[in-house]
Amino acid sequence: MHRVREFFARLRLQQAPQAIRKIVVAVIGTTVLLIGVALLVLPGPAIIVIPIGLGILASEFIWAKRVMKRGRILVGRARRAIRGSPAR
Repeated sequence: MHRVREFFARLRLQQAPQAIRKIVVAVIGTTVLLIGVALLVLPGPAIIVIPIGLGILASEFIWAKRVMKRGRILVGRARRAIRGSPAR
């Protein structure tokens, strides 16, 4: 019984820094992302701040990595569409 308690005590110590890091990243990333969303209607560089917030979140969350990847694909398509359009 004593060994089981020691095992779980060590397990909790090893997982605590990862959990704390994930929480800190979630709070900071969400805050930056929400500021970026607010800047969509307020004067400010929302187009810069939103990807920064998503980048912070992507360091810990897979869903944010997917959003970043989709965003890169859409930006690439938009660039190709602009370059391919005839000049007026």
